[in-house]
Amino acid sequence: MRLLVVLAATLLALAGPVLASPPEPKPPARFRDIGGRSGRLLAFIETREGLAELERAGLRVVIPEPGVYPFEWPAGWPPAHAKTGASVILLTPFAEKRDGRIGAYVLGSWPNEAGAGPSSVPAGAAAYAAGRAAYAVPSGFIKVTKAAAATRVSEHFRLGDFLTKGQANVWPKYLILDLKLVDKLELLIEALREDGHPVKGLHVMSGFRTPNYNAREVGPGGRSAVSRHLYGDSADVYPDDDGDGRLDDLNGDGCVDLADARIVAAAAERVEKEVPELAGGIGIYPATAAHGPMVHVDTRGTRARWGPR
Repeated sequence: MRLLVVLAATLLALAGPVLASPPEPKPPARFRDIGGRSGRLLAFIETREGLAELERAGLRVVIPEPGVYPFEWPAGWPPAHAKTGASVILLTPFAEKRDGRIGAYVLGSWPNEAGAGPSSVPAGAAAYAAGRAAYAVPSGFIKVTKAAAATRVSEHFRLGDFLTKGQANVWPKYLILDLKLVDKLELLIEALREDGHPVKGLHVMSGFRTPNYNAREVGPGGRSAVSRHLYGDSADVYPDDDGDGRLDDLNGDGCVDLADARIVAAAAERVEKEVPELAGGIGIYPATAAHGPMVHVDTRGTRARWGPR
């Protein structure tokens, strides 16, 4: 996915002051898999260092500051890769966070973050995360303004779908989002349709969680202090075509229960079987007083399963 992300910054014809050398007849081999495995990704995320890599490759790309920028594919690139409504996102560096926040937006501290004292990170979480690449401190944040929240990151998902709940009146907000997760969710929608469940999309009940927000329910029977939601590569989802805020009755038996959630989980299993590089967690959660049945999906890179089967 990183190779997909790097491509984005070469394609900023409409993204402000961008100068580029004449395009090649077709992109280099490492840039050919556009749009993810689903073919539906519409946003590309990069660090400042990634833009410097493009400079070394012979392209001059100038983005004035972190944010979301529209672009069009340069003339001469394969028409099969043409996209409309696509964006490239330059991350706000992680180092911009001070005292657990950026500006007025409260983030908190990550389990393996240098300088995060025991008062902000549980000792067990810090010990578990230490030295594990999957729990490395994020490279940066997506700056999300009110307008940018409507930006499509793929055919069915927008930036705003993955924002942490709370701090409703604080803008801009800051988000971590792994495009592999979005790709997997798009493939999950496709798999459900192929299995005879023509869903319109998936509702994201919980996407990225700031450490500050996640900490509210950490403990036995609650959230993990090293939840993948902290790293932007997991989401709790369910089809909700009728818009009632609950999982739809997928098997048509007249009730919404774990049997419907298992249909979603089975489709996610098939996605992982067909696309092993999107391996991760699949968890089934029963209904509670706060929500109906749902399915957790992530792209942590290793297989993990939990919940009633």
